[in-house]
Amino acid sequence: MKSIKHIILAITVASSALAMLAQPVNTPYSKLGFGILNDNATGSQRAMGGVGYAMQSGRQINVMNPASYAKVDSLTFLWDLGVDVTNCWSKEGDKEGYNLGGGLDYITMEFRLAKRLGGAIGVVPFSGVGYSFGGETDNFNDTRIGAGGLSELFAGVGYEPFKGLSIGANFSYLFGTITNTTNVSQVYTSQFTRTLEVRDWNMRLGLQYGFNISPKSRIVLGATFSPKKAMHGTALGQKADISQDVVVDSHGNRVVVYDTIANMSMKGNYELPMAIGAGISYNYDNRFTVEVDYTYQQWSKAKYTPLNYFEVPTTKWNDRWKIAAGMSYIPNPRGNYFNRMTYRIGAFYNNDYMNVSGNKVRDYGMGIGFSFPALGSDKTRVNLGVEWKHRYSAPTSLIKEDYLNITLSVNFNEMWFWKNKIR
Repeated sequence: MKSIKHIILAITVASSALAMLAQPVNTPYSKLGFGILNDNATGSQRAMGGVGYAMQSGRQINVMNPASYAKVDSLTFLWDLGVDVTNCWSKEGDKEGYNLGGGLDYITMEFRLAKRLGGAIGVVPFSGVGYSFGGETDNFNDTRIGAGGLSELFAGVGYEPFKGLSIGANFSYLFGTITNTTNVSQVYTSQFTRTLEVRDWNMRLGLQYGFNISPKSRIVLGATFSPKKAMHGTALGQKADISQDVVVDSHGNRVVVYDTIANMSMKGNYELPMAIGAGISYNYDNRFTVEVDYTYQQWSKAKYTPLNYFEVPTTKWNDRWKIAAGMSYIPNPRGNYFNRMTYRIGAFYNNDYMNVSGNKVRDYGMGIGFSFPALGSDKTRVNLGVEWKHRYSAPTSLIKEDYLNITLSVNFNEMWFWKNKIR
């Protein structure tokens, strides 16, 4: 009964975090599709390049592969709360700019359900949209603004049917609203607004297999799979003449009246692609870990139906693939404070799904991180990560962006299921 109460409390906390997720940093690339995608990596995983498919730890939550939940410590309840701040410097020709974004990034919890069975719940970002830019010609000028994104409220389980093999699954509620607005000014201003409102489900299956190659050395193989599926929600296109289509409501407020010029169900018109992930990790003496991951998402086969007046009818996506590698090191778990810290480093290269007039969007970067034991408890950790990332397009160079992201996360490890003996 006590564990059930803790799980109910965790669900309540996760639900209350929905409205506080981070605001994405502004980037014109997020105007495309569903915006900039997220791979469910925690702050400590980002410091290792975003690896996680083959990561196993009883003291760290790994949403990237739900099979890892089976390894949760039998006596503890884990919380991982992350916030971030991102600064972006952009350059297009001789034009330069910068902007800032951030906030609450994710909140996850992990707990033991039964022998060899672990569970997790939480809220993680799926994608983010944020941009504001404009242009001017001899006849008119226009401004383009976008905001929103998609999030996942998930629940997952991981089970170890026999020693070495773990299987798991994440089931999630995918939700969010993406709004893209274009204002065109001539004699008067016309406003075109496209809104994608997603209310859907998603699923990820995971598998891990670990084996020892020596008393202190261990290899873990990991893989994940998400099936291709239709998306559910609505796609709405509206138009208004700002200087003319205005009425005064009963409270005396001026309200713009929009005409609906496109309205369709997302089912049958939008899809999430088939996605796979694979990784291999090596661990020595629970002090040194190195991992390499590969991600593939088949966006070229996923439907994305453009709305009239809002998008180019020939919108196509590229298959997305990503390679990441990272390592972590603890000098001495029983040494002084600095020896008990965890040191992380990693890098990645990402060929994104976006296509801008035949140009592919790519980014690469690296990160470093430090995990600080909380005073009085080595189990609870404060993780600090710094990540640099460069985004560009090819073969034609359009906008170049450099990001500096700082992530602070707290990994609480509480012994909530410990039963004190009565003497």
